[in-house]
Amino acid sequence: MSPSGTSAYRQAKWIKRFLQTYWLVIALHFLAQLAAYTFLPYERGAHEFYYGVLLYPTLLMGAVVGIAQWIDRRASKYSFLSLFMAGTIIAMIIIHLNMDIRIIGALMLLPIFASAIFYRLDLTFFTFALQAVAFFVMYRWDYWFKYFFSSFDLIAIPIFLVVGTLVASIMIINGRELVSDLEASLMAKQDLLIENAVMRKLSTTDALTDLYNHISFHEFYDKALEYGDQGAPFHLALIDIDNFKLINDKYGHRAGDIILARVAKVIRDLISSADIAARYGGEEFAILFFEKTFEEAEAIAEQIRLRLSGTPHEEMDGAAVTVSIGLKSYSQGTTKEQLFEEVDALLYAAKHEGKNKVRTPYSSTVFT
Repeated sequence: MSPSGTSAYRQAKWIKRFLQTYWLVIALHFLAQLAAYTFLPYERGAHEFYYGVLLYPTLLMGAVVGIAQWIDRRASKYSFLSLFMAGTIIAMIIIHLNMDIRIIGALMLLPIFASAIFYRLDLTFFTFALQAVAFFVMYRWDYWFKYFFSSFDLIAIPIFLVVGTLVASIMIINGRELVSDLEASLMAKQDLLIENAVMRKLSTTDALTDLYNHISFHEFYDKALEYGDQGAPFHLALIDIDNFKLINDKYGHRAGDIILARVAKVIRDLISSADIAARYGGEEFAILFFEKTFEEAEAIAEQIRLRLSGTPHEEMDGAAVTVSIGLKSYSQGTTKEQLFEEVDALLYAAKHEGKNKVRTPYSSTVFT
């Protein structure tokens, strides 16, 4: 998910949470009113309380939240509008039912601070405008609301709302700067990770062939020996391009580099993802075969030999290159140097027997 998609998802999630919170506010108000009527002196009669204070206002607030949730599901582009409109109407109803100068500013300020969580100044200013309209409507047409007001309250509460809006705006601006700094830090960290990954690849692979280099091969070789001592079989193959010096001398070093890259590609194409192939040095390659029987490893080595011997190269006037291969399985107790020397000896035997061969300890007659 893109950053903008993630932000939209979070906003949608918080809108739903606020709408669910409205239901909690309605429920708490219902219980508080019922407790006040039951356990405290109450001026209104039972009929007026149950219908005028408890039932009708609760149904009205519930209907407002239900409509807001329906809009959020069916027309999400209006979700913010419906969210803060619903919050403003709920605040107006609670203020009307519980007329106390101490709660007016608090209830009207809550939607303004709630809007700040979305880090959008336009939403905060819109919510402030809603509270200002709600304040004017209640002062103009709600006698009960006006009854509790003094001249000072008429000035103080709007100023209180303005100051609250300014504070929320400062919070948003600071929050945006913090998010920007965090994003910049994250981007720098990602760039560093990418750079490290590139450097790691450069330090472990051969640039010409894109196979592992000599150092990396020995790291894998050491690990293979550890697993081999624990009973996990593996096989080592050494591959050498036949007459490579003559290729360089006759066709040039550029042609030689192209041949090396193509031999490496054939090796990559034919080995499995579990195997490790490396350019060991010059025209020599090494392969560690894992999760295979010796016969399967030998068959892959033969496929490599056959593929190369049957591939003409334009750089060599249509001629093919051949390789000689030595292959042997690891036996427990064999040292790293011993196994390598034994496979190298098999490779030398393949060269001595006419090249373009796969030589193993079991090859009394080698492939031709």
